[in-house]
Amino acid sequence: MSALLLDFAEYLEIERGRSSRTSENYTRYLERFLQFAGMDLTVDKITPELIRKYRLWLNRQKDDNGNELALITQNYHLIALRGFLNYLSKRSIPSMAPNKIELPRVHRKQVTFLYNDEVERIFDAVPDDDEISHLRDRAILELLYSSGLRVSELIGLNRDHVNTTRREFTVRGKGQKDRPVFISKSAATQLELYLRARTDSLIPLFLSYSRNTQAPSTSGDYRRLNQRSVQRMVAKYARLAGITKHVSPHTMRHSFATDLLMNGADIRSVQSMLGHSSIATTQVYTHVTDQHLRDVYERFHSDNTEA
Repeated sequence: MSALLLDFAEYLEIERGRSSRTSENYTRYLERFLQFAGMDLTVDKITPELIRKYRLWLNRQKDDNGNELALITQNYHLIALRGFLNYLSKRSIPSMAPNKIELPRVHRKQVTFLYNDEVERIFDAVPDDDEISHLRDRAILELLYSSGLRVSELIGLNRDHVNTTRREFTVRGKGQKDRPVFISKSAATQLELYLRARTDSLIPLFLSYSRNTQAPSTSGDYRRLNQRSVQRMVAKYARLAGITKHVSPHTMRHSFATDLLMNGADIRSVQSMLGHSSIATTQVYTHVTDQHLRDVYERFHSDNTEA
């Protein structure tokens, strides 16, 4: 089965066009299945009863912090296994039918977003000086909010990717799908200020100014800012702004989508700007605009019952 897992990982990247990160995640989830079932497992031995026991085993596992695995995390393991079984079916390798694995319903957590005044407070929490790291941080915050970029997309940007004059560019998101991205005048201005302050000729758009850097490379990727650093930075300025709710780069993405919907954007357009493959994913934002719709109703709908 180990050889088939390697073939499956290559299939995901080459034939399905999935990212290497997705392939790595699927491989890790399937290796956990082998950890449970035994390394000598053959695919013809995968049965509904084995899957039932595996689900029970997953439900009792702990994460790195000693907490039980979240239901959505357990689902990821089952989705990977179902994808593997589907791959076997396509190759006519006898195995259990993938549709026999049913996923438990997951209740999505309520979306956390920021109001415009909260976003402005976070922007204003960045020191207004010529310190290169502060110019970078302000540019990142404004870019996240005005574009709806995922943090993985943001850190993957290079200097020549973003056109600050046209204020639009193309980004390759999940599933290796390209989509147009638009940014505000303010974000473009902050980005230009940061780039003018840089004295290097390195390729990455956003650099790490930490002293703990690796040996230099011609591309400068040794200094490319990573996801964790962006997460810490966003959380830091939210705290400095006095915002008590948990704020992450994804919160800025939620806020971008919510702001569009509250100002009248149609959900299909928001879906395209977020890079969601399914409208169902975008619909998670619609409930946060309910109060806004009620306010509109109260303001503009006449009550003919009043004397």
